[in-house]
Amino acid sequence: MIVLFIGDVMGRSGREALEKYLPLLKDKLTPDVIIVNGENAAHGRGITGKICENFFDLGVDVITTGNHVWDQREVLKYINKQPRLIRPANYPKQTTPGNGLYLHELMDGRKILVVNMLCRLFMDPLDDPFACMEEILSEYRLGINCDAIFVDLHGEATSEKMSFAHNFAGRISAVIGTHTHIPTADAHIIEGGTAYMSDAGMTGDYVSVIGVKKETAIPRFTRKLPGEHFIPASNNMTLCGALVVISGGAGKATKIMPIRIGDTLIEAIPEI
Repeated sequence: MIVLFIGDVMGRSGREALEKYLPLLKDKLTPDVIIVNGENAAHGRGITGKICENFFDLGVDVITTGNHVWDQREVLKYINKQPRLIRPANYPKQTTPGNGLYLHELMDGRKILVVNMLCRLFMDPLDDPFACMEEILSEYRLGINCDAIFVDLHGEATSEKMSFAHNFAGRISAVIGTHTHIPTADAHIIEGGTAYMSDAGMTGDYVSVIGVKKETAIPRFTRKLPGEHFIPASNNMTLCGALVVISGGAGKATKIMPIRIGDTLIEAIPEI
């Protein structure tokens, strides 16, 4: 199974990058599953139903989110109607709309469980992601009722992300981080067959401060004033993500390869 994962889509430039480069990646890499983190797709804050439908029309199978999932209020109703848009699984179960996981079935009958999880270090104090994942794995098991398990781990701290991946090594096919908007150089296969990368990076404008216009971000450091509201940069387009190859019935990852394509970063397009 070939899984294409695309990191945080940031504002209009991120949406345009996805629209421009996803068809090229589909033709070259022939992924079985396409997962996109869209939590910043709506002007840098949240996502809307219309944007989700546009992503699905491009061929995206599952959309993950993060701590900005609720920034656009309309998504509160949409997420209950669209199970392929998922929010972090460790939000309180009984009071939070939507679901934190989605079991996607391919045309040939293979199944991949996509899970969205939010870290806690330097983030909002949600339920324990480790305990939440243990609960999920008590129901879904590689090689038994699913062929792959993919986790979008949304968080700040690389130590927390690495600890999560090592804790579940061999029981999850892939753990790829999001949220920091910076692609990391640590893509590798953890012992046990779990693909790992601390952060897939941002899909958006890298001539910016993590996707925000420099003019609105820099004064917060130089003047220590709140300044104007963060505005997404939109002059350049770069898509970042990763490609994961998962073996047959055991659900073990055999390859993970970073993806960078666009105007700014050094290009990296995997060879299959």
